[in-house]
Formats: sequence, structure tokens, C-alpha cells
Amino acid sequence: MNGEITEGGRWLKENDIITIIDLNLKPPKEYRLEIEIIYEDNYLAIINKPAGISVSGNKFKTIQNTLSYNLKESSEKGKLNWPLPVHRLDSPTCGLLIIAKTKTARVKLGQAFENKEVKKTYHALVIGKVEGEGEINLEVESKKAISLYQAIRMGRSLKNNFLTLLELKPETGRTHQLRIHCQSIGCPILGDKIYGKEGEVLKHKGLFLSAVGLRFFHPITNLELLVSIPTPKKFLKRLESEERRFKHYNKE
Repeated sequence: MNGEITEGGRWLKENDIITIIDLNLKPPKEYRLEIEIIYEDNYLAIINKPAGISVSGNKFKTIQNTLSYNLKESSEKGKLNWPLPVHRLDSPTCGLLIIAKTKTARVKLGQAFENKEVKKTYHALVIGKVEGEGEINLEVESKKAISLYQAIRMGRSLKNNFLTLLELKPETGRTHQLRIHCQSIGCPILGDKIYGKEGEVLKHKGLFLSAVGLRFFHPITNLELLVSIPTPKKFLKRLESEERRFKHYNKE
């Protein structure tokens, strides 16, 4: 209750927050896929999720099923029976994902997300020309949704005319928010099979969207954690290869 493990007979007061965790689930089947661990301690971990794998779900090949294989077991008294993701990334999205290893960490991290205290940064390679910075304020599923964007680099493309590498910061956390917002300004994310332009979705290349930065306070120590990873190499390679092709076919 209120971010702490509490005995069942405690009296409730107004505005108390109750979180129920089911600890009787069967342990997940171990999926032996090695994943990159960016940060880990006794309470939580931050991994670099590969693209093309669901975080969880009713199937074997999920991030959930890789965690016990990749992470060290917590030595804390209030440890979870197995590590659990505390938020989601779309299956085709890669990048930073927070994992809870104790009950208290899971509750407090969940509250931090609910209170919008976890700040996330993404990089995306989008189709089209975007310059400078700005804000996209467009409802998603009839709910308020705001994303900030800033152009990092732009290049010419034979297929798409322009490609732009963007930094994106969602102020809200709606499903597919960044993908919908990029599409709304006429610059869908490269490789987006749902919101991309027909005939411009690359085959077998995946979605060019990655969670590259996290900023939040540690649920136990209260120290600020700033975690970042580089832009995925495939984003830069695609941008550079398209620029070379454009220059090659547009020689004077």
C-alpha cells in the first residue's frame, strides 16, 4: 500500500493507493536469448530490448521469458519470484526497458510511470523533411497526447526524397503515440507497417524507432538515474546509404 508491502489487516485511509500483485503465477518458461544489460542492481535492471520481440504475452519467445536467464537473482528479502517488466515497448520497437526485481520496486516504479515521473527519449528515422524542433499535440484514442520533437540529422533519399533522424520525447504515454504523431505531421516512421505510407514500408528491415534514454529516481535509493544508449547503427547506416545512392544517381 502506498508503495510499501503491507499486512492484510491494515485499516485504509482516504487516498491510500492499493496495488495487488499476483505471486502465484507459474514461473515463465526460460527463453535462452542473450540480451544486453545496461544497468542492474538488487532492485531493478534496465535492458536493451531487441526489435521484433514482444515484452510479454501468451507465447514463448518474449522478453519476459528471457529475464531469469539474463539477470542475477536479487538477494533482497522482498524479491519477486522472477523479474518483471514494469512498462511496455511495442514488439517492433527496440531500446531501454525497465525491469523490477523486488515487490517494492515494482510498486514504486509503477507509481512513477502513472505519475509521469519517468522521462523517456526516443530516436526515430522518419520519412520526410523535418527541421528544427516543435510539439505535436494530438489526441490518441480520444485522450490527451503530447510529443516533443527535435531534428538531429536530415538526408536525401531516392525512394523517399528525404529522411530525417528525430529525437522524440513523449509527454504522455498513449499506445502507439509516437508512431501516430509522426504520421500526423506527414512523416511516418520508416518501416511502420501500421501507420506508414503504402509502398514505402521496407521489407524485413523492421521499425526504425528506439528508446534511447531514461531519466527517473531509483525506487529504493531515490538517487536520479540517467541512462542512455547510442542511436542504433542500422538507423545511421540507412541514412548514409540513402544519401550515397541519391548522390550517385544525381551526379551532374
